[in-house]
Parts: sequence; structure tokens; C-alpha cells
Amino acid sequence: MKGLGTIVNAAAILLGGGAGLLLHKGISEKLHTRVMEALALGVILIGLSGALKGEKTLVMILSLAVGAAIGALLSIDDGFHRLADKLSGKLVGPDKQAGFAAGFVSASLLFCTGAMAVTGALQDGFTGDHSILFAKALIDGISAMLLASAMGGGVLLSAAAVFLYQGIFTVLGLFSASFFAASAVEMGAVGSLLLVPIGLNMLKITHIKVMDLLPAIFLPIVFCLFL
Repeated sequence: MKGLGTIVNAAAILLGGGAGLLLHKGISEKLHTRVMEALALGVILIGLSGALKGEKTLVMILSLAVGAAIGALLSIDDGFHRLADKLSGKLVGPDKQAGFAAGFVSASLLFCTGAMAVTGALQDGFTGDHSILFAKALIDGISAMLLASAMGGGVLLSAAAVFLYQGIFTVLGLFSASFFAASAVEMGAVGSLLLVPIGLNMLKITHIKVMDLLPAIFLPIVFCLFL
């Protein structure tokens, strides 16, 4: 069944996040901090290793530069945060709204960017092979548990973002396999590289607006036609 990988992935986030909420009260603030730091380092490692699989450095650089410009002009990051605030305002009380929104944004970025999200969903659409997304589901489930224990219920809402995002790539792969084949590796590499600023933000080293960089993931489709 094509699309099963994304369904399993979203379900794993819900299950892992739910487990994290149950564990939340039994974990000290110090342990929360150490776990988040360890997770951030893992995110950076995964991002760098995935980015190095790219074969066309120029395509990656151009995609990041042009994608950043598009994202800034469209104010994607600000818009996504406004959406998160609006959703959190409807789902939780004012005292928990900021934390809920932060959990949703952080988890959505973490689970939607990266090579596995792009190439796994495209492969699901191409061939019906769910292996990459099943592996991602395991990683995301564990990550969701850790994130939810530290950041709360907003992490669970990221399952919807993953379902929509990866679902789009699955549909694109289903109908346009040959068109995306040439750029899939570079799209995955760019997505992986975006995990690095996510990890740095989690460590509170930087405050990069990663959402503004998301258009870069799609631009290799264009640049690979010429480079």
C-alpha cells in the first residue's frame, strides 16, 4: 500500500509523544536539559551525514541561497509561528500556549526536514517501498518521546505536519517518478543540511529562522535541470 510509510510515521510520533507526556512528571528539569542537548547533537550529526551524500555542491549552495531569499520575502517562519500560536490558543490555556507552540514548531521542523523525509516519501510513491519511512518512524517515535517529555503536548500535533508534508512527496512520487529521480538525492541533502541549524537552535547557540529556509528543499528540482 503506497503511503503506508507516512501513516506509520505519523502514528509513531503520536505514540512516542504520548509516552513522553506520561514520563514528563517523573523527569527532573536537569535531566530534561541533558536529554535535549544529547538529542540536539544527534540531530546535527544526522544532518551533516545526510548533507554529505549530496553529489552537486553548487546545487545545494544555490538552493539554500535562493530558498532563503524566497522564505524571507514570504515570511514563512513568522507565518508558521502565527499558525502555531493560533492552534495552541484553541487547544490549551493561555499559561501553556507558548510552550505548546514551541513544541509544535520544533518537532515539525525536526521531523519534516532531512533526507529520510524527502527520499523516503518519494520512494514510497515511486515503488511502494516503505523501508526508509519505517526506519524514520522508529527514530521519530523515540525523538517525539524525548521532545514531548521536555516540551509538552505540542509535539504530538507535529504528526499532522508530517502526514501532510510527506504525503505531498508521496503523491508527487506516485505520478512523477522520472521527473524527481534526478533531483531526489540533492533534495534530501539540502533537507539534511537544514537539520544542522535546528540542532544549533535546540542547543540555544543560534536563533536561525529555519522555516524561511524550507523552500530550498524544492529548488534542486529546478537547478538539477541545468547543473
